[in-house]
Amino acid sequence: MSGIISPSILSADYTNLERDVKLVEAAGAEYLHIDVMDGQFVPAISYGPNWVKQLRPETDLVLDVHLMVQNPERFVDAFADAGSDIIGVHVEATPHIHRALQMIKQKGVKAEVVINPGTPVSAIESVLHMVDQVLVMTVNPGFGGQKFLPETLEKIEQLKTFKEEKELNFDIEIDGGVNDKTIAAAYEAGANVFVAGSYVYDKVDPAAKIKLLKALTKDAD
Repeated sequence: MSGIISPSILSADYTNLERDVKLVEAAGAEYLHIDVMDGQFVPAISYGPNWVKQLRPETDLVLDVHLMVQNPERFVDAFADAGSDIIGVHVEATPHIHRALQMIKQKGVKAEVVINPGTPVSAIESVLHMVDQVLVMTVNPGFGGQKFLPETLEKIEQLKTFKEEKELNFDIEIDGGVNDKTIAAAYEAGANVFVAGSYVYDKVDPAAKIKLLKALTKDAD
């Protein structure tokens, strides 16, 4: 088994989005990462639920929606109804993280809790039994093209240990600075889902990049 690759459309060509989605799908990507930014929780602004609604009939990829928004519970229903398969919410963005995750589960969508580089794993331990996936930001959220923060590897290891000790079942995803130089260490630490944006969509054979990332996260037989 190799890691799951989740190309981020934040780095795709918006004028040829369907082409870029089909390209990574054909190359073996399993997920499509959709960064939703509100200009408040992070400085940038991006997609709304209509983007997800338009993408849903165009691809069989898992739509991995990352809400970088203040008070994300306001948007859970809209993104779930648009066709999201996974919805991720930041623990830093709401005082009601338990409620937000509960809302996602009630919509029949996989729930993900997200932590920023400066947030300890202890901040989410009380909700890990509720989630299908944990996203560890390996850069500061809101901008593409940043360098991987190696200190985040310790958090991945902590999550893996907690998961094993408590016999929980959640995927560990990372987002930020994922490339052929950083993915192996994150995989070794315990991550199994990898968001790759600028590395994949750099206009130089995205399909080859995805195949290389999957090869670097393949267990030895």
